[in-house]
Amino acid sequence: MVFGLGRKAKNDEPAQPAEELTIAEAGEGTPGTAARRQDGPFDEAEISSRDGFVDLGALLITPSEGLQLRLEVEEATQRVVAVTLDLNGSSLQLQAFAAPKTETLWDEIREQIGQSVGAQGGQVEEVEGAFGTELVAKLPAGLPDGSQGYRVARFIGVDGPRWFLRGVLGGPAALERPAAEPLEALFRQVIVVRGDSPMPPRDLLQLRLPKDASATPPPAAPTLEEPERGPEITQIG
Repeated sequence: MVFGLGRKAKNDEPAQPAEELTIAEAGEGTPGTAARRQDGPFDEAEISSRDGFVDLGALLITPSEGLQLRLEVEEATQRVVAVTLDLNGSSLQLQAFAAPKTETLWDEIREQIGQSVGAQGGQVEEVEGAFGTELVAKLPAGLPDGSQGYRVARFIGVDGPRWFLRGVLGGPAALERPAAEPLEALFRQVIVVRGDSPMPPRDLLQLRLPKDASATPPPAAPTLEEPERGPEITQIG
């Protein structure tokens, strides 16, 4: 598996798990508990071991053949703000945020994404997908031949116990469900490590490069704004 470091602007056949997840008992009454605890993504308290995962701090990722990971670094602070999974010509950007114990964030975040995309002259469409309500965002973009086209990104979100996990699918996976299936499978297998420290809602959970991994600079990485500010979509894939 290859790791790379990208930069984030100052402003601005399905994958198979390394081993079968063992679900432990977790607290009751958390948002979206029933479906999420059955199908994932999972909370750290819902697994019995971290063995077999790539440990990125706030996120544990299941390895997969051909998968490349890119950690995206915010230029102003040098903190890791996202991880992008590249597989089969498509991409999945992951960000995990702190959330209230008894409230969900995804409904509000979808509305904010829609407002941001609309302000940039784009369009959003709410669709029902594997993880409930999703957003398909389209922004006007100039093509190499000078004609006008669109850049497309598909937003998925899951509310967990005191955390929110957002995924942004790019490339063929943003438009074609079959192309998205391997990355959707990896999204389901993500483990979120929230930690016990108090955090304001919407604060990013800290990501890091694994201690035994070497970073290889990749091509220019796509960037997306954090949900509280709305997305700035760039070409993915």
